[in-house]
Amino acid sequence: MSRQTVPLFAGNACMLQNGRRDVAKIDRRESRVADDMGSTVPRRQLGRALRDLRTEAGVTLDAAAEALECSRQKVWRIESGLGSVRGVDVRAMCELYAARGELTRALTALAGETKAKGWWHAYGDAIPDWFELYVGLESAACRIRRYDEALIPGLLQTRSYALAVYQHRAEVTDDERERLVQVRLQRQSLLTRRLPSAPEMDVVISEGALLRIVGDRPTMVEQLRHLLDVGERENVHVRVLPLSAGLHRGVEAGTFVMLEFPLGNRATPEPSVIYSESWTGALYLDRPEEFAAYEKVWKSLDQLAFDGGQSRHLINKIIGEVHHG
Repeated sequence: MSRQTVPLFAGNACMLQNGRRDVAKIDRRESRVADDMGSTVPRRQLGRALRDLRTEAGVTLDAAAEALECSRQKVWRIESGLGSVRGVDVRAMCELYAARGELTRALTALAGETKAKGWWHAYGDAIPDWFELYVGLESAACRIRRYDEALIPGLLQTRSYALAVYQHRAEVTDDERERLVQVRLQRQSLLTRRLPSAPEMDVVISEGALLRIVGDRPTMVEQLRHLLDVGERENVHVRVLPLSAGLHRGVEAGTFVMLEFPLGNRATPEPSVIYSESWTGALYLDRPEEFAAYEKVWKSLDQLAFDGGQSRHLINKIIGEVHHG
């Protein structure tokens, strides 16, 4: 799963009252959050193990597909962690790759943990199958770092801003646009969840994204004020990279997300992931050397970006002087 090209998805997914009934609702909601996260890590673990077995056995994707009497795409999807996996398929693959019996039994059991469905399934075609992987990874992360060159990140967008992102897409119907926006807003709940703890989120946004009018000026005023409000949360840190910084590594790298995962019950945490989109595809990069390369980019951006106070001052200045808020 280190390097995958997939279709683009623009995106870059508790109130406590008195009384037992309300507490029960919260418990069910928090349980659902855990279920949403639960299938993503097992899918990645299983896919990575099966890919390693195939590689060690010297079997190509095409050869595996032919031997298993299935499509090459199916084998690739299983190895990429893009969906639930049947135990019978895991056993067949393990037999083909001459895996030990003990390992076969362990991987078959792991396949049973890949069947949990997340909340995003309720939105049907609004979320392509491949994007389920990203939403699951985002939900499972304990730390999210991202640099945004052109737009406000989806997790921090207002409803009006999110709607305006799709306003020039003639191929998207009103109903489809509404579903896309609902998915984006639903994803934002992870920043305020209680169990498991909400992830730490560090965002660096190019000043150009704050100046660009998406929708109209009132929409931008509302959006930038929302940025200020969200930035007050303990787990969310919003900083601005000023245009005066000139040419920097972020211009070359483009918008990207860095996802890191908790240790949980494992001896080592899940491999960190870099997620990067383009108009025709998206990359999931999880090799240590790839993550290290983006760490260097992030360090450079971190040094160039305004601190929290300076960023708030600039956002307020843009609200008043540019968008007339």
